[in-house]
Amino acid sequence: MNIEIKKVNDKNLEDILKLRINENQNSYIESTEECLKESDECKFYEPAGLYIDGMLVGFAMYGFFPREGEDGRVWLDRFLIDKKYQGEGLGSIMLDNLIKYLSNKYKCNKIFLSLYENNTGALHLYKKFGFEFNGELDINEEKIMVKKL
Repeated sequence: MNIEIKKVNDKNLEDILKLRINENQNSYIESTEECLKESDECKFYEPAGLYIDGMLVGFAMYGFFPREGEDGRVWLDRFLIDKKYQGEGLGSIMLDNLIKYLSNKYKCNKIFLSLYENNTGALHLYKKFGFEFNGELDINEEKIMVKKL
């Protein structure tokens, strides 16, 4: 299985914009279109397509925010698997690879994310990978989780 994390560019933009989640997840995560707009407005965000064996299966948006915390923070701000690939274990495969990728890219010892606690599917996945609540809330009142590497 060949896993790739590719920056969004002119070649994959159209396909990235076609990614969809299940309707019951819409209140938990923004569309890829909204994410890309945010990445245009904030230079720290890096949007990427998630590929398995050359096939686009998901999307992530991450970045290093230098003014947060003592040494800045690496955020996995968005993570989704397209609805037609959900339930196949790809979330676990891609999250494992994203953690390794972010750790190598930013040479960090922590990765942060935030979520609404009632997003039980995502919460279960993140806990499985060692993310824990740190007692903080983000600007949207989502609970912040951190993984120590």
